[in-house]
Amino acid sequence: MYAIVLTGGKQYKVTEGLVFETELLNAKENDTVNLEVLMVADQDKLVVGEEAKKATVEAVVVQHGKGKKINIFTYKAKKNIRKRQGHRQPYTKLKVTAIKLG
Repeated sequence: MYAIVLTGGKQYKVTEGLVFETELLNAKENDTVNLEVLMVADQDKLVVGEEAKKATVEAVVVQHGKGKKINIFTYKAKKNIRKRQGHRQPYTKLKVTAIKLG
């Protein structure tokens, strides 16, 4: 059984026990969060649309963190203008504990 969930503006294919990273969520570590379900597939049965919204996907917050650093460097040729920036995107690591059909 797997489900397609929407969180942080992105869609993820999840199964029970899967650990994945998503955009930063406003939840503490070890909290349980319910994810918005778009589709659920169970062997030969496929649930989409309004029926899928009745299904629930529960996940536990494993940790919060920052991703790998991205270096941004801009310059203007022949003008001696240079600007260096760095960015680390915050994320939340989730572990799917249950997928339940409604």
